[in-house]
Amino acid sequence: MSAHNCSINVTAEYTEWFCPQVENCTNVTLEKIGYISDACLTEEEYLEKYVGPRRSSVFLPICFIYVVIFLVGIVGNVLTCTVIACNKVMWTPTNYYLFSLAVSDLLVLLLGMPLELYELWHNYPFLLGKAGCYFKIFLFEMVCLASILNVTALSIERYIAVVHPLRAKYVVTRTHAKRVILTVWSVSVLCSVPNTSLHGIITLHRDSSGPAGHTKVEIPDSAICTLVRPRWMYNLIIQVTTLLFFILPMLTISVLYLLIGLQLKREKICQALENNSSFGQDSVCNVCTKQQKVRRRQVTKMLFVLVVVFGICWAPFHTDRLMWSFISDWTDFHREIFEYVHIISGAFFYFSSAVNPVLYNLMSTRFREMFKEVMCHREHQTNPRKHSLSVTRGTLRSTLSDTPLSNGPVVVEVKVDGGELKDETSFSPKMKI
Repeated sequence: MSAHNCSINVTAEYTEWFCPQVENCTNVTLEKIGYISDACLTEEEYLEKYVGPRRSSVFLPICFIYVVIFLVGIVGNVLTCTVIACNKVMWTPTNYYLFSLAVSDLLVLLLGMPLELYELWHNYPFLLGKAGCYFKIFLFEMVCLASILNVTALSIERYIAVVHPLRAKYVVTRTHAKRVILTVWSVSVLCSVPNTSLHGIITLHRDSSGPAGHTKVEIPDSAICTLVRPRWMYNLIIQVTTLLFFILPMLTISVLYLLIGLQLKREKICQALENNSSFGQDSVCNVCTKQQKVRRRQVTKMLFVLVVVFGICWAPFHTDRLMWSFISDWTDFHREIFEYVHIISGAFFYFSSAVNPVLYNLMSTRFREMFKEVMCHREHQTNPRKHSLSVTRGTLRSTLSDTPLSNGPVVVEVKVDGGELKDETSFSPKMKI
């Protein structure tokens, strides 16, 4: 294509015009200005005007941030999956949800981040074709839905374990967790299809003239993956998705953790009253109950922080989508604000995929120990106790799981000096810890 594609007739009634090398169009009347200004542009200038700059102006700083997030996220999530998969002590319902969340984060980091970095560096043409465009939209939509559903299911499991401990014995199980996780991913896949189907590849066309007359010529370098269906369909899907898969789940999670907090506060008050009474203060049953409650509070506190961080990280992402959905008449001010929101939402979106393992390491003693063992290539060992008290199943269980307590009597396994196990019944027989 020539430097200035101006050798065309504007319309039949217009006189011919041309663009000399000094880039000034001659023979132009006022009504032709808007049309002719495009013809006087080079192909690169034309693409920049209608598609935007080929490379983002913030590519270098964003690239640095993304690479740091990528390295931390990959190492952390691979460690999380390895720790949970390779240690039977970590095979608990809660950890199954954390494993599913880690898989979702790895998909984002391994597949989503490279695509976005490439687009920041080379915004067009989109080289992966229509199938690649579908895959990109489907991937981001699926992990978005799977993440919030995993966190919601995790919060419900924690609520049942803390507030309804007797019911948890039958509901909070590994089999049930597997079914819920399978349902979460199935729902995520199905609900990702509508938004994916609205996208496709668009290429710009430019006016040109030749022996065949006035024609539209496709610009291959302008191919981009974007919305190809009516805008109102996209707006409706985004608004419904945000309501069903962010606002309502976060409200539900907030209520659940409020109820959990109230329950833990009541337990703390009851424990303080028990400590003030001399009856059974040093009994095996009382010691076991205290250990289990401390473990449960630690787990709940960690998961609460995880949910808060999740909400903070995903709020800009949904703000970005809603902003693009609601604004129909864009001004320069809107575009400037949206550009900042888009950059911030992207950084927080990927940050949420890397921060979870850091939280596990900071707030869970069990995860911290397991991470060290995996990184140092040491086999997990349980330290045997030489003296009387040995809550065997309690010590083997992950800190991310707790068996529901009952108001009834307890049978506790006690290790005597000879190394044999015998049952010591406190108060009245029935439940084992």
